[in-house]
Amino acid sequence: MSDVLISSLFVFVLAAFAGFEVITKVPPTLHTPLMSGANAISGIAILGALIVAGERDWNVTVILGLLAVIFATINVVGGFLVTDRMLQMFKKKEVNP
Repeated sequence: MSDVLISSLFVFVLAAFAGFEVITKVPPTLHTPLMSGANAISGIAILGALIVAGERDWNVTVILGLLAVIFATINVVGGFLVTDRMLQMFKKKEVNP
């Protein structure tokens, strides 16, 4: 295997392990408020994954980059939907006369 592939897989596995460890340490009551901050991090992940997936040759790193783009996009969209729904819970309801 090439050095680029090995280093890319190493970064991928390290990022997956670090992300799993960080998420499991957060109490469930804080998951929703932290979703907004996680959207910014996922946006950065999308940019990095686009750089990895931007090559013309189809190989393992391009496929992993494509999967990273898909999953990070799902995370960003879901995070915005959850944050919007949470913010709507705090809005005052209008009373119809």
